[in-house]
Amino acid sequence: MNVLLAMIPAFFWGTTYAVTQYTLPDWPPLLLGALRALPAGLILLAIKPSLPKRQEWSLLFRLGFINIAAFFSLIFVMALTLPSAISGVGMISVPVFAMLYQWLFHGRRPGLTQGFFGLVLIALAWLLFNPNSISLNPIGLLAMLAAIACIIVGSGITKALGNRMHWWTVLTWQLIIGGVLLSLAAGVHAWLAPQNYAGALTQLSLSNAVGIGWIILLNTVLGYIMYVWLLQRMSVVDFTFGGIANPVAGIVSGMVLMGESFTPHQYLLMLAMITASLMPQIIGLIGERKRIAQAKSQ
Repeated sequence: MNVLLAMIPAFFWGTTYAVTQYTLPDWPPLLLGALRALPAGLILLAIKPSLPKRQEWSLLFRLGFINIAAFFSLIFVMALTLPSAISGVGMISVPVFAMLYQWLFHGRRPGLTQGFFGLVLIALAWLLFNPNSISLNPIGLLAMLAAIACIIVGSGITKALGNRMHWWTVLTWQLIIGGVLLSLAAGVHAWLAPQNYAGALTQLSLSNAVGIGWIILLNTVLGYIMYVWLLQRMSVVDFTFGGIANPVAGIVSGMVLMGESFTPHQYLLMLAMITASLMPQIIGLIGERKRIAQAKSQ
């Protein structure tokens, strides 16, 4: 049951790219990031008020900058420059980069299974993103790599917190801090390039309002509450299986909303990447069940 619940936030996150392209195509990424983060953080604060301790502000500021301000703006750059399916499938390579990061900076060598399927995922990504077979915006690809880096670094900081802070406080205030930073950055950008903001804010349509509501309420408020709540109640392996809804949602929403289409070969590569990302968890789960069965039989 928890795996099915984990698919809900993953699904909404996977729709971010197509929903943004369809409802908010010309909106600046900094403005979109601010609109996604700050209202969501204030809603969470209203639902359950909290106030960090004095010594916690510096850590929350780092989390707000990396997890929210930088990550959200990069996600919207991807949403406005890359096909939804490519963004959704590309982000499943996070475990590979995390594995390399842990190896290079912390000396933690990956296991044989993880290393093998990591190489498979890299090879498949190279085939899918090959410039000779598909034309992709280099700015969007760079934003994807930077967003992956934000996830890895931000996750490390969050994990280092342990149980020192309540998860609701961490979630609420990193959204508020990140939202304030994005609002300030958007304000500076609007002053330098007002034409980018004038059209978006003066010609607000029903489609724009639906897109903003989807991003704030479903992608962020509901998505992040379920994400953190579920992580307290299920293993990372189980949650990974739920995460398969993310790239699937990116592919389907891109087809439905944006009319994206790829060759059968490209769809096969996407499916292979999704499968390769899940294989280490599947093999680990099978091995664990075998060990449990053997222990019971003895």
